[in-house]
Amino acid sequence: MTAGTDIRVRSAEKPSATSSEAPPRAKRRRWDLTVIGVVIAAIFLTPFVVMVLGSLKSKAEILRIPPTYLPQSWHPDNYATMWDTPETPLPFNMVSTVAIAVSATILVLVVAVPAAYHSARHRFPGRAVFLGLVLITQMLQPTVLVTGLIRQFFALGINDTWLAMILVNAAFNLSFAVWILHSFFAAIPVEIEEAAQLDGLNRWQILTKVSLPLVWPGIVTATIFTIVACWNEFAASLVVLTTPENQPLSVALTKFVGQYNTAWQYVFAISTVGIVPVVVLFALIEKRLVAGLTAGGVK
Repeated sequence: MTAGTDIRVRSAEKPSATSSEAPPRAKRRRWDLTVIGVVIAAIFLTPFVVMVLGSLKSKAEILRIPPTYLPQSWHPDNYATMWDTPETPLPFNMVSTVAIAVSATILVLVVAVPAAYHSARHRFPGRAVFLGLVLITQMLQPTVLVTGLIRQFFALGINDTWLAMILVNAAFNLSFAVWILHSFFAAIPVEIEEAAQLDGLNRWQILTKVSLPLVWPGIVTATIFTIVACWNEFAASLVVLTTPENQPLSVALTKFVGQYNTAWQYVFAISTVGIVPVVVLFALIEKRLVAGLTAGGVK
């Protein structure tokens, strides 16, 4: 065996310093990231934990000084008695919240999908102005236009109805849905639709069978943000909906907060019930939501 061969064999048998040090370094990095993630999660989850624990306390214990972190006496019956409180008809408020949020979201998607598709595929006159106006309307809030909205609703005879709030929520969330879906449709290569057209598909079939499956993460993203915005809407609902049975949970919650007395146990319980559907929705579509938010980040 030659000297050169012997050197190569010994160098091959000798473990590399980089390879031996890489696994411990990578493992330490994972632990560091895990600890940082746990700390950040604890910071954001602490208010929700306090809220859930407060919903299981009595009012006297919530106001006790010094405060107690864990309930000294558990009161799960708060979740049962809050539905029968005289302040507000909570069962009707829950139905109103679901009906308004779901209906407004469906209306937004029905309008936003064809609008975003057309603006992404056609260079019509005023296209840039249209997209600019869509972005500008996102800066407006319902409270800015509430006086004009109420006058219009009285003229149409729909004031203090679900339909009025469905239209308000749909109008003020439509711009975001159009903007985000426009970017998804614009990212689809035109050649895919041209190939489908050569196969005999018309414009509607191309949209439903070719384009929509490709922009599904964008639809999920628009849906979740719209339904959460509608679910949490407060200012316009407080003004437009005056009948207690028609008001959503966000408005009904304020009935338990008085100038001299506040039923904190019910405030915490209603807040917990109000966030459960949103948390479940996020858990069900988390992967598609992340895909929609990160689409276009890697080419």
